[in-house]
Amino acid sequence: MKQFHHDIPPATPYIISMSIIPPRPLLDDRPSGLADLDQRSRSIFRRLVDTYLETGEPVGSRTISRILPASLSSASVRNVMMDLEDAGLIYSPHTSAGRVPTEAGLRFFVDALMEVGAVTSDERARIDAEIAASNRPRRLEDVLGEASTLLSGLSHCAGVVMSPKMNARLKHIEFVNLAPGRALVILVGEDGAVENRIIDVPPGLPPSTFTRASNFLSTRFQGKTIAEVQLFMKLEMDTLRRELDEVSAKIVETGIAVWSGESDADSKTLIVRGQANLLENTKAFDDLEKIRKLFEDIENKKELVQLLGAAEGGEGVRIFIGSENKLFSMSGSSLIVAPYKNSDEKIVGVLGIIGPTRMNYARIIPMVDYTAKVVSRLLT
Repeated sequence: MKQFHHDIPPATPYIISMSIIPPRPLLDDRPSGLADLDQRSRSIFRRLVDTYLETGEPVGSRTISRILPASLSSASVRNVMMDLEDAGLIYSPHTSAGRVPTEAGLRFFVDALMEVGAVTSDERARIDAEIAASNRPRRLEDVLGEASTLLSGLSHCAGVVMSPKMNARLKHIEFVNLAPGRALVILVGEDGAVENRIIDVPPGLPPSTFTRASNFLSTRFQGKTIAEVQLFMKLEMDTLRRELDEVSAKIVETGIAVWSGESDADSKTLIVRGQANLLENTKAFDDLEKIRKLFEDIENKKELVQLLGAAEGGEGVRIFIGSENKLFSMSGSSLIVAPYKNSDEKIVGVLGIIGPTRMNYARIIPMVDYTAKVVSRLLT
């Protein structure tokens, strides 16, 4: 098993690339635009969003007037809030005089007004202690599982990690006869990870056929990645058939092909921890129906993997708010993720949190970013 080292230097400044899905125009064809918002309007809007994210309650003009640094009457604040509502940034969820930000308003807040700090010293120490500062040998899957659990605990949301399956170098490959016409292909990585697939084979094969296939792969491809094995199978089939009998060669070809034929979702390992945290935060979701829908979204591995895969396309933290992506359009949820890299500085996966749109973005963004950096450094 691989021993991860844990000499983690201080976090470096990071990039926040808010969303690879361009947000919808906030104002469409309305006469005024975001660029026209004066400093007072921006200040009132920022404090409204800050208060809403903290309390979860609609925010009224009187509350805003009390926390503004400059003296401003409730009536003046109310007039500004009407302009913000006309701009599509806030709305009234019911007959209350208070307002809450729309999804478009949250996007504007995150992109233009939010002040993102650094991860706190306590959170940094906890991340280092639970992920990095361990002298025991651990598999990559264990490290990623710990990262997902930790992010869930720190954010009180659901932690999520996506990584490639069997990206380690191979230690052992074996074919096992299960029943007439069925065999099991077992791949063991140098990091201790195990993957297996069931394949169809001609019925009535003797045990020696499976032994020859296993020995051929284990001796020739030990220390290679599955991608390297697949490349050989593509280019060197004549060599394979010369060194093995026809049936054994066919078994080897079929066994390796089951990996090359995977869909994007099947080729990824998805780890989700802390979904129970979302049940404790029903107020942030407005109702239990949204929680139920979110659980369905999380269980839909294919679409969640596609969404996370899109976040692998570049540097920095990625933020998806509500209906900006179709997966979370009904549950009103947000996703904050950051990529992590291997020793070749290649992005190999993403990690982050799933939670309500009403979350503490300013706190969670640096937390996710730092955790991704810790995992990246462990992989080097």
